[in-house]
Amino acid sequence: MRKNFHWKIIIAMLIGIGCGLIIKNIIILPINNQDSYPITLQIIKILGTSFISLLKMITVPLVFFSIITGVSSIDNPNNLSRYGLKTFLYYISTSLTAIFIGLTLTNMIKPGLGVGYNQVASKQIEPNSLLDIFNRIIPTNPFQALASGQMLSIIFFSIFLGIAMNRIQNDYSSSLKHFFSSCFAVIMKMTEYVMSFAPLGIFGLITFQVATADYSVFLKVGLYMLTVFLGLMIHLCIALPLIFYLFTQINPIHHFKAMSTALLTAFSTSSSNATMPVTMRCLEKNVGISNKIRSF
Repeated sequence: MRKNFHWKIIIAMLIGIGCGLIIKNIIILPINNQDSYPITLQIIKILGTSFISLLKMITVPLVFFSIITGVSSIDNPNNLSRYGLKTFLYYISTSLTAIFIGLTLTNMIKPGLGVGYNQVASKQIEPNSLLDIFNRIIPTNPFQALASGQMLSIIFFSIFLGIAMNRIQNDYSSSLKHFFSSCFAVIMKMTEYVMSFAPLGIFGLITFQVATADYSVFLKVGLYMLTVFLGLMIHLCIALPLIFYLFTQINPIHHFKAMSTALLTAFSTSSSNATMPVTMRCLEKNVGISNKIRSF
């Protein structure tokens, strides 16, 4: 991926904001009726939604083939356990840090204080228990999990399949490894083609969102938005760089520069699944991490 590619995304975002503001101030858009939007705005919307669809299209096969090729390339079981333990510890540390930041800011700012709630419209959502999550990890039908994009089940099955490939005869395992490695190379090439469309797609996303946004909502939930923004900035600019440095002893600024395209894509799409192929691409081309590591 070209080193200056993130600048194209930044420029596309800025142009999208400008075009969205122009459309919003010149054209009176109908409320809650997107079919009545001008044809130009609908085409702009299609640019954005098509880009998101392309990213989501390659996410499942990318995760599937990446994990299989990565795990199957680790011949030593001790290394597999070590990688898995480090990944789990990093996930737990970042999650607990995010929870601590969120609870601290919420209790300090109290964003919901004084806001009226519609008791009729609101409904209680029961959180999933840890046992329910573990129960859903193991897929009863791996093909159904792949088709429906059940990421936890896909990851479990991919790891299981990669481990099993290392436990069969070399004649069989070498053929399978070559097949899955070839598939992974094809998916990465598809990711490269999709990312070449990124500036245009992000332009469409930003333009449509700015042009159709209801800014009166911002005034009503301004304190809540401020709380979320502060939490994200503290987590992104302080917590994650600190954890990253403690684990790697590498300057976080250099890593952020290498991952800038993925960060900008995540910001503009607000979709972790859509950003995953970009993240994998940045890890391979910009950071230089091998697939057996980045598949975790």
